[in-house]
Formats: sequence, structure tokens, C-alpha cells
Amino acid sequence: MTRECARPALHFAFESPEDYEDRSGSLMFAIIGIVVGVGCIMAGYTMHGGKIAVLIQISEFIIIGGAGLGIFIASNGKDGVAATIKACIGVLKPDPYTKAAFVELLKMMYNLFNVARKEGLLGLEKHIESPADSDIFKKNPAFLANHHASDFMCDTLKVILTGAVGPHDLSEMMELDLEIAHKEAGKPAEAVQSIADAMPAVGIVAAVLGVIITMGKIGGEASAIGHSVAAALVGTFLGIFLAYSIFMPLSKAMEAKLGPEEQYMNAIRFALFSFARGESPVTCVEFARRNIAPAFRPSFTEVEKAVKERDAA
Repeated sequence: MTRECARPALHFAFESPEDYEDRSGSLMFAIIGIVVGVGCIMAGYTMHGGKIAVLIQISEFIIIGGAGLGIFIASNGKDGVAATIKACIGVLKPDPYTKAAFVELLKMMYNLFNVARKEGLLGLEKHIESPADSDIFKKNPAFLANHHASDFMCDTLKVILTGAVGPHDLSEMMELDLEIAHKEAGKPAEAVQSIADAMPAVGIVAAVLGVIITMGKIGGEASAIGHSVAAALVGTFLGIFLAYSIFMPLSKAMEAKLGPEEQYMNAIRFALFSFARGESPVTCVEFARRNIAPAFRPSFTEVEKAVKERDAA
């Protein structure tokens, strides 16, 4: 492995720590925010003398819900629907990318690069060809279970072992890989946001249909006309309410869920980039550590202590 005299500039585009911290708050707050919003709307409505029963218009629910579901299915197809449902459920699950997970990742990469330093590049072959049987990878089961991360690391190391790809080309290769993966992972959030964008228009459609029905009742009893107008307005209310109080916050929560995973994959990317340039294991891991957002970034001392503990073990 040769070390280039001039280091290429790192041109990877990624978010600033401030942007990441804004997006990476506890996902539970998304649920709390939705509950608070719904509760305040209903409380204010009843304080003005409104009756909850008036809002229960089954026909409007069918129009709004059916139209929204139809738009969702038609826009995303079978695979998109399944991925979105899975992502929505995932919002409620604990985030696996904790500070401890990043420490384990850094320790694992240090030990892996240390094998190459002591045994040469060929010493890595047995580890990357069969990660499940590797003594190094088996100590980090969470990493092995993350097929995207494990495949990304092992495939990139295989490319490095060929010696046919320089650091510049390798960086572009990794950037392209993660860019495509990020785009794919963001599709569920985009799907939910699309529903949020469509809901106000669907509410208007429901309201127009209600007005058409109301026009047919002109000349009848005032109470019947009033009830029909109220039902029509419920459609508009539901469309706007679902868009901005339910679907948009859900979309943002799903988007925020991707933040820690991006940090995890970028840490691997920068470590591999540094390794391809011939840096020492400590330098490779430090490049990775500096890429982690401050909220999850372990200190240099913490990583050094963790590595020494593993070496002693």
C-alpha cells in the first residue's frame, strides 16, 4: 500500500452538526407534538361550544381516507407501500445508532486496520470474505446485522485489496453508493410528505361534493341545509388537519430517523478512505470519529480506552 504525498481534498457533502442536531431530537417528541396539537385543537373547539359529534361525518372520512389511500397506493406501488409502512413502524422503535454503537464501530475498525498493518492486506481477506466467521466482526453483532453497513465495508475493502482503484476513484465510488442508498431510504418520508401535500386538495374536493349536495336541499328545512353545510366544511377541516397535524410531522420524524444512520455510514466511509491512503489505524479511526455529530461522538480518550481494553482482552 503506497501513501500519496498530496492528499486529495475531501469533497463529500454532508450536513453540519447544527443541522443534524436539529433533526436528531428524540422521536418521541414527534408523537408528543401530534398529541398536543390534536388535543389543543379539540379543546379550543369545545370551548367555543363546538360538539365533537358534529365532526364525526363517516361519509367525509370515507372520501378523505379513500382518496388519500388511493393516491398513496397509485404513487408508490406495492414495494413503496410496504417500505413506507415499515418506516412508519420504525419511527416508534429505539434508535440503534447510539454513542455506544459508534464506539463499537470505531473499535472494530481499529482492530481490522491493525490486522492489515501487522499481516499486510492479505490478512484482511479471511475477514471480509466471510464476515460472519470473522473473530473481529463477530464481536460486533449489531454491525453484522446491519447488512448495508457490513456489505459496504467488506465490498470496499475487497476493492482496496485489488489495488486497481486509487483513493480518488474510491472516494467517488463510496460517495455514489451512499448517495443512492440515502435516496432509497428517504423514499418513505417523501411518500408521506406527498400525502400531506395532497390532503388539503382532497379536503376541498370533499367540501365541493358537500356543497353540491347542499344545493340540492335549497328550499328545504334550514336545519337540514345547515347540517349539510357543516358536513361539507368537515371535509375541508379534515384535509388540512391531517396534512399539517399528522402526516407532515410523521414525515419529518421519518426523515430524522435517517440522520444517525447517515453518520454511521459516513464514519465507515471516511475510515476506509483514510485506510486507502495508507494512514495508520489510529488516523483512520480518528477521521471516522471526527465525522460523527457531537451528540454521539465519543472523545479521543474514550476510543483509546475502549481499544486498549479490547487489546488487553
